[in-house]
Amino acid sequence: MGVRFALLGPVEVRVGNGQPPSWAPRHRALLAYLLLHAGTAVSTERLIGALWGSTPPDTARAQIHSLVAAVRQGLRQAGAEQALQSHIAGYVIHVEPGQLDVADFTQQAEADDAGQLRQALALWRGEPLADIRADYAEEARRRLHERRLRVVERLAELDLAAGRHAEILDELAAEVVANPLRERLTGQLMLALHRAGRQAEALAAGRAYRSLLAEQQGLDPGRAFTALEQAILRDEPELAPPPGPSASPPPAQRVSYLPYDIPDFTGRADEVDTLIHSWSPGSGVVAISAIDGMPGVGKTTLAIHAAHLLADGFPDGQLFVDLHAHTPGQAPVEPTAALETLMRQLGLAAEQIPAELADRAARWRAELTGRRALIVVDNAAGTEQVRPLLPGTTASLMLITSRRRLIDLDGVQPLSMDLPAAQEASELFTGIVGERASADPVAVLDVLHLCGFLPLAVRIAAARLRHRPRWSVRYLADRLRDQRRRLTELATAERGVAAAFALSYQQLDPEQQRVFRLLGLHPGTDLDAHTAAALADLPLEEAETILEDLLDAHMLLQHQPGRYTMHDLVRQYARDLHDPADSGRQALTRMFGHYLHTADTAVDLLTPSHRGLRPAIPDPGTPPLPLTDASDAAAWLETERPNLLAVAAHTAEHGRPDLTASFATTLHRYLMDRCLYSDAITLHTHALTAALTSGEQADQAGAHANLGEAHWARGDYEQAQDCYLQSLRLHRDLGNRAGQARLLNNLGGLAWQQRDYTQALEYYQASLALCRELGIRVGEAAGLANLGIVYDRQGHYEQAHQHLSQALTLHRELGDRRLQATALDNLGLVHRHQGHYTQALDHHRQALDLYRDIGHQDGQADASNGLGEAARAMGEPAQALTHHNAALTLATEVGSRLQQARAHDGLARAHADLADLGTARAHASQALELYTDLGVPEADDIRQLIADLDTLPGDQTPAAQSRP
Repeated sequence: MGVRFALLGPVEVRVGNGQPPSWAPRHRALLAYLLLHAGTAVSTERLIGALWGSTPPDTARAQIHSLVAAVRQGLRQAGAEQALQSHIAGYVIHVEPGQLDVADFTQQAEADDAGQLRQALALWRGEPLADIRADYAEEARRRLHERRLRVVERLAELDLAAGRHAEILDELAAEVVANPLRERLTGQLMLALHRAGRQAEALAAGRAYRSLLAEQQGLDPGRAFTALEQAILRDEPELAPPPGPSASPPPAQRVSYLPYDIPDFTGRADEVDTLIHSWSPGSGVVAISAIDGMPGVGKTTLAIHAAHLLADGFPDGQLFVDLHAHTPGQAPVEPTAALETLMRQLGLAAEQIPAELADRAARWRAELTGRRALIVVDNAAGTEQVRPLLPGTTASLMLITSRRRLIDLDGVQPLSMDLPAAQEASELFTGIVGERASADPVAVLDVLHLCGFLPLAVRIAAARLRHRPRWSVRYLADRLRDQRRRLTELATAERGVAAAFALSYQQLDPEQQRVFRLLGLHPGTDLDAHTAAALADLPLEEAETILEDLLDAHMLLQHQPGRYTMHDLVRQYARDLHDPADSGRQALTRMFGHYLHTADTAVDLLTPSHRGLRPAIPDPGTPPLPLTDASDAAAWLETERPNLLAVAAHTAEHGRPDLTASFATTLHRYLMDRCLYSDAITLHTHALTAALTSGEQADQAGAHANLGEAHWARGDYEQAQDCYLQSLRLHRDLGNRAGQARLLNNLGGLAWQQRDYTQALEYYQASLALCRELGIRVGEAAGLANLGIVYDRQGHYEQAHQHLSQALTLHRELGDRRLQATALDNLGLVHRHQGHYTQALDHHRQALDLYRDIGHQDGQADASNGLGEAARAMGEPAQALTHHNAALTLATEVGSRLQQARAHDGLARAHADLADLGTARAHASQALELYTDLGVPEADDIRQLIADLDTLPGDQTPAAQSRP
């Protein structure tokens, strides 16, 4: 088959073994619309509406004719010259069977056979029309998604009917996470969980759906869903799986984070062959290739191209991380942050990723064990930045790019890239330019010499010529020669790159030049059109157009749809164009305002109970990003988190302490709730540095308080107390009573942790009185809950129950689900201490369900430990082992040393109850090490347990003890 069109992912035209057309995004947008209506004539007016909506430009009709001509020419080059035809009613594109993935999907989706339905779903390569931003695209994507979900549900129905519930659980769970308001899908997941013996999880999934539906749409589930819930609750026989053997499991869903492979990759055959043969299927060991070479020689392009060629051999995913070792204006990515990026790509939630580098590296190696994954690590500074990222025992492949040879990295196969041969460089240039290059090979060679044969410079020069149809290759060479004369102080290769940049820059119109210069000031990794619009003070549509124009001119890169970045050399060139007297301060201020206002909106959507507790963020007056719900907010914050941290660092370093403080205050709750403690410490350290430089005491107080909370969450109690005391002193000097209330509450928590309950009561009561006086309801709820915890530890159980119940009521009124879960968990402890074990288990389970619903893993560990302690108190040590093991896994993933210690403590006591004294001693020793490191009194309790164990013969157990 000659030509195949693909819309179920980025729009692609595949031409057998030939070269696909090189089209700009606008050409692909028009082609995709015609393909969505294949066989139907589409008028010019309809195309205008599809591309621009209700506000087309004055030149829309002329642009349509130009776009159609370009698409027709590209199809002709691809051997499909008859595909696009003109009719009196408009333009129509004809496709043959097997040429269009959407048509194939539609045909296969009508089948009642599970195999054919899986084949239909396998055609999807990600977000449909992923790189299209025309007016029609969003609605088209929605319709295609709906069609896909119907197939997913039909396939799940067939699998459940065939008894394949266990095999499809992970697949269904992933679909429900992506589509949480899909009632039928959630019901199918519940049925699969129930049939797998996981009734509690099935009911939890139903409760989560009910809660989300009520919260976002104010509705209740339908009758069929309610009936299924009741049937699961009663374990009705008709829900049992059908008899008979299960069929083979469906193929796992592949994840790929590789950037786009450029369609006109040329040459480098030996290097590609080396990389392809660097990994042997079935070897069972990791292969690592390190590609080194000078800037602009094509290291990243080669690595990505080879990765795409090898992708089918790595069904467990293809991952990508840019370490930004040489990105102007950015610090290299620390290994800790790089590991988080890679593990998030594998599917781990932020709260599952340990905090410390050694723990993250260990978890990364464990996650890759038994997997075949391909990992591209781009732009590395050297060995130390890469070493923690290396996989362990796994049949995976890692491709690393660096400007330096990584000679001291064990087991690495080095591949040094030189400048391409003249023939390869000529093929690259000719492939982009076309006939004009073939007509004057001598001039082509001249251009290559002037570009220093550096692929980046060659590609940019060729792109400029392609967009200047009246230029000859000789004219381009003359222009480049003039530029090089002005750059005599640079080395040969650098002159070639700079000349190519300068020539492309000069051919931009003044507004494009202005935007290009401003983009070089962006301190983060990449940006979207909204950010560019704020930076350049432009309407969104105009910013999008200029970004696409710069992308067409190869002055920008696009690693994923809607996100734009720069090659490091291009970024430095853009920065060098700035007049030293012009810092771009106004442009950066607009961009910072956009980031800050959007972050404030997003955090309010995620934690509405804290709305109004932060200073108001003024509307910056830039094109707003529409965030409609908590899901949108979480997605935006996760995408922009590296940029937001980079902006905070930039404002701290460049004398904008007010902005640094605002970013820190706005993002604090989000980072803490997502257990992103390392990021929180980084952010608040920037804020503290900026505040100390400016002398602003209020900002110093806030930074100390936030740092204290992050250190406490990490188990660094001594640092936390030091931060809290400094913050309290500053708040008293400033007369900030609300700040004092917060710090008194936090200090009470530290005193409670040290079992100084008298001091804890004083702190908590003082904080509660201030909050009530100032009308701070969130603080009042926290104070009531914390007093309840202290009363519980003092044995005043009725007072504890009363305070915690009042706190729970307040948290529910405020809508704070995390603190509701905390109150429920602590009520479980009170019931256990009173001997009400059934009520204790019920409260801990409710807390665990809430923590799971909101994805708070540290809280899940806390509640699981509570379940273990209650089970042991009831005389069920085997059940206690299950809960404490679950808590230990969760606490280790999130890096919570206190909950790890508590889990080891519980495991030691439960194993002792079961007369397994060796295992009990091992867990007790680990608990003692952690408690001692934390500096908490529980260390004395575990020492007593170890002493008791040492006095016993092998068949005796110490007297049962509850955790203090």
